[in-house]
Amino acid sequence: MKAVIALTCGCSSEEGRYYVREAYVRCIEAAGGIPLLVPPLEDQGDIQHLLRSVDGVLLPGGVDIDPIHFGEEPMEGLGTIEPHWDRLELAAARFALASDLPILGICRGVQVLNVAAGGSLYQDIASQTKGKCLQHSQKAPRWYATHSIKIEPNSLLGEMLGTKTARVNSHHHQAVKIPAPGFKVTAASADGIIECIESEKHRFACGVQWHPELMVEHYPEQMEIFR
Repeated sequence: MKAVIALTCGCSSEEGRYYVREAYVRCIEAAGGIPLLVPPLEDQGDIQHLLRSVDGVLLPGGVDIDPIHFGEEPMEGLGTIEPHWDRLELAAARFALASDLPILGICRGVQVLNVAAGGSLYQDIASQTKGKCLQHSQKAPRWYATHSIKIEPNSLLGEMLGTKTARVNSHHHQAVKIPAPGFKVTAASADGIIECIESEKHRFACGVQWHPELMVEHYPEQMEIFR
């Protein structure tokens, strides 16, 4: 029987729409799952009710996270935020962690996962690291791997990719700053930016900072993250 995977939808308050990029849907399908798109709902109980019927959760990429959720005031470098999107994904992440429901976070998703579990973020890595970081908003095709990461041995990521190093694409300006309690860093780029976190106490609670869904056609090993 195929696993049903809850795929959270982004939203645009100005345009009045919910959305998700096709690549996430196709990767879930290619990995043998059935994607179930979950929009922001007013009743948190409805979100929990829905998630009780699925086998896993995928938090996709998207806009910035409101720093109120990790106890900070907004800095000058903060980008667009969507309160309803934050509310949906933080609720979904917290339910998944509390229920030990497998959860994968991608780009914004790893950041949501970290905040939901009690960690913090860089609101804007370039300004907060005084420009000493790599180019994390690449000016190359979106699928192209532009920088390297070092992967910790005996990690889920190492097991999935079968390597101690990899090259990844990069489309972000926020990043995990302090990992949440119970999470460990299992990959980082050469400038020290955290590229992967994994829970030490859940079956599968993992987040990656890059976009494997955009890479799979050219880097087939990235599909193992979805499998």
